[in-house]
Amino acid sequence: MDIVVAGSHGLIGSELLERLREDGHHVRRLVRRPPQTADEREWDPDAGVLDPGHLEGADAVVNLAGAGVGDRRWTTAYKRLLLTSRTRTTGLLAARLAQVDGPPPVWVQGSAIGYYGDRGGEVLTEASASGDGFLARLCREWEAATEPAQEAGVRVAHARTGIVLSSQGGALGRLLPLLRLGLGGRLGPGTQYWSWITLHDEVAALCHLLTAQVHGPVNLCSPHPATNAAVTRALADELHRPAGLAVPAVALKVALGELATDILGSQRGKPTVLEASGFSFAHPDLSDAARWVVQEG
Repeated sequence: MDIVVAGSHGLIGSELLERLREDGHHVRRLVRRPPQTADEREWDPDAGVLDPGHLEGADAVVNLAGAGVGDRRWTTAYKRLLLTSRTRTTGLLAARLAQVDGPPPVWVQGSAIGYYGDRGGEVLTEASASGDGFLARLCREWEAATEPAQEAGVRVAHARTGIVLSSQGGALGRLLPLLRLGLGGRLGPGTQYWSWITLHDEVAALCHLLTAQVHGPVNLCSPHPATNAAVTRALADELHRPAGLAVPAVALKVALGELATDILGSQRGKPTVLEASGFSFAHPDLSDAARWVVQEG
């Protein structure tokens, strides 16, 4: 396949590029600077600049572009960047896809399990309503920005990604080093559900959605969500370290501000659509995932 990828520099995007190339696909990367390699194509979402030729002839589009949710404290300015870095890129892609003669038939579009908001122990499937809070609103607007492409006949799959487990960064970027030292533990009460997925399965699921006849929301998370305390305990056990320390919720709120509400929020997601489409997880259970993360690192 000839695949256009936006957002190829992050944790997931970098791993996805490697997997696509290993599988023999041709990749065009959309970048926000002058091209430096033959596979790069320049665009400027903030200025609304994207040459339709960059999309013509492609078999699929994958868009993972957006500022990192956990990269810094959520100031008013950074929250605006989190939103616009997603809606502008997605909206521009949608507009151009709607204009191209014979657009790519499939678009795998990034989204997040945060769509559902803080829902405690409620089981959340793709049929569940959106929740409250900033991340839920961000995800709603992010997904809605694809509408012009959907109206033009493009099959759009919204990949509502959970918490990605990897030794390379992401949610465990700060936690795993502490666990290795025996200084880690649950965050806040630890009772909040984490809809987790290993980086390996995340990338495999994105590749699966390129050909699976699925459209609309797809939860990318393990079929066995677990509490934050269970996740940290499983990782600590695999590292043969204690996990008795805890970070109080009040300390998280002081250190991280509104970002702490995301860390302390609870989403008990189920990958109903993904499993029904025939996807098979390499790491469906928490013990498998913890073992993979530790071995990966």
